[in-house]
Amino acid sequence: MIVPAAKKLPLSIIIIMPHRHHPLKKPTIVMKSAFLKMHLAVLLWGFTGILGRAISLSAPVLVWYRMLLATVILGGIIFIRQKGESIEKKDRLKLMGIGVMYAIHWLCFYGSIKLANASIAVVCLATASVFIAIFDPLINKGRIKATELIIGGIALCGVLCIYLLHPETPNNTQQPMKNFQLGLLLGLLAAIISAIFTAFNKPLAEKYTARPLVFWEMISGFVFVSCLLPFYLQWQANEAFLPQGWDYLWIFLLGYCCTVWGQSLAMAALKHLSAFTTTISVNLEPVYGIVLAFLIFQENTQLGYGFYIGMTLIFASVALQIFLSIREGRERRKALKAELLSANP
Repeated sequence: MIVPAAKKLPLSIIIIMPHRHHPLKKPTIVMKSAFLKMHLAVLLWGFTGILGRAISLSAPVLVWYRMLLATVILGGIIFIRQKGESIEKKDRLKLMGIGVMYAIHWLCFYGSIKLANASIAVVCLATASVFIAIFDPLINKGRIKATELIIGGIALCGVLCIYLLHPETPNNTQQPMKNFQLGLLLGLLAAIISAIFTAFNKPLAEKYTARPLVFWEMISGFVFVSCLLPFYLQWQANEAFLPQGWDYLWIFLLGYCCTVWGQSLAMAALKHLSAFTTTISVNLEPVYGIVLAFLIFQENTQLGYGFYIGMTLIFASVALQIFLSIREGRERRKALKAELLSANP
């Protein structure tokens, strides 16, 4: 089931919505457990940018390993539990297309990390929830609201501030960014692609359970990257294909903990949490990612005041989007209640 605010959420939430309706009231201890599970899942997702920077492999090779590991683990879980679900042929084709977009999204996201840094990639990705509000009506034949266009403009102004006000000489010259401008562009492109495939995925998530959807998307994305990888390695002959040292552990954590385990925790939590709590929790992911990048890699020394101005504008646009979504949900409930009262005097 898609919660009321699901169209505002990233794919990692939308594709794991359970199909069952949950009771209106739950014991306090269950709610606390669900809340902790959701925040642990969001924290794990926050580590994706950190692990992406820690792994020495290039973005295409890293994405190939992540999709391979996710495909194998999810396929194993489906096979062992024998909970495979029949998916219509036309929907399988849609899932394969979404999987290709998923792969391109990850290529852009990790390319942004490698060329700029994790903070830039994560703060750009935070604009995805704003872009979803714009692309979802276009793809699913809805109506675009002027307020959502204004919010999208605020988010883009934030990205523009990061671009225009970036210092030419960072405070820390020992770890300069390889290509800040291209890294920022790839981060923004990753957010836009995320919004597009989230909108395409929405009707499928209402129709099927989570794991078969994710499996088809991962395996199609893996095949797509596998077709491109030989050409990339031939073009970049000096790029390593095999992981080195700690890379094996980081790739496992990225593929299992941040992908499979994180989604399982979120799926369990969503049975008991409201749409409001879920939306607030998920939008903490970029906050966790930036804080972790500052603490582990001291990326704050690579960034100027333009980053903080832009980040403030982006987070303000996300907060405004959440506020309007909550207000719209309340108005719908009031209208429904009034309709029910008028129908049953």
